[in-house]
Amino acid sequence: MGRYFEEFVIGERVAAPSRAVTTPDIEAFAALTGDVNRLHLDDDFARANGFRERIAHGALVLSLALGMAWQTGILEDTTRAFREIESWKFTSPAYPGDVLTLVVEVTALKAYPRLKTGAVTFLATVTNDRAEAVCGGTLHLLMAMRPTQ
Repeated sequence: MGRYFEEFVIGERVAAPSRAVTTPDIEAFAALTGDVNRLHLDDDFARANGFRERIAHGALVLSLALGMAWQTGILEDTTRAFREIESWKFTSPAYPGDVLTLVVEVTALKAYPRLKTGAVTFLATVTNDRAEAVCGGTLHLLMAMRPTQ
């Protein structure tokens, strides 16, 4: 079971289990979305454009980050809505083989007792195994309040 709204504390940081980005991940994401930009699928093309090899789609990295957040366990069965992604920035490419780590910090809480939920704002940061920031931004979720007896 995840955490209820009342169990979050401003300033609290939670680290998610790390996850590697793989070439099959990138190829599957391209097939699923139709985003077949050669930067994601052709190492030679990516190198000719300033990268060391193909790069992961930004949207794939964001999706992996959301999955890593789920893997923390704090969102399981208590998340009521994913409301907003705010000011998400991509600062470094993610390459096949990079191991990504997500850390979220609770930055704001707002209760909605009538709805039996509360808004939790997380500052999310994704880094690679070279300690480089890959991307990050603010996530807004509605979390269930603890049920009354």
